[in-house]
Amino acid sequence: MPVWPCRTYILGKAEGEGELWHGHVTAVTVAPDFRRQNLAQKLMAVLEEISEKVHDCYFVDLFVRRSNSVAINMYRKFGYSVYRTVVGYYSGDEDAYDMRKALPRDVHQRSVVPLKRPIKPEDLEWE
Repeated sequence: MPVWPCRTYILGKAEGEGELWHGHVTAVTVAPDFRRQNLAQKLMAVLEEISEKVHDCYFVDLFVRRSNSVAINMYRKFGYSVYRTVVGYYSGDEDAYDMRKALPRDVHQRSVVPLKRPIKPEDLEWE
């Protein structure tokens, strides 16, 4: 029986209200055999384009473990920056970074101005 390399995907959604209307990356995964081929960047670009052109969002965001420096560096390379820290986001044990990338609708890039203090998961606007 053949093994299908279907463990490469992106899941996302559009959510929020007003200037918090945004695209959200729920998950992005590239199978180990297919890494180092810029697939994650291509998947992210598709989600960003849909967020911009179909949903007219202000920004795209995602959550990543603070300890995942490989992913954080990858997202920085894609133009994302840390907007805020969410304390105990992962099962109450590990903090997350809420990383964001402004889209053209956010002309003044207000959506990516970093917050100075961390928040708790229950303080998230959309989750």
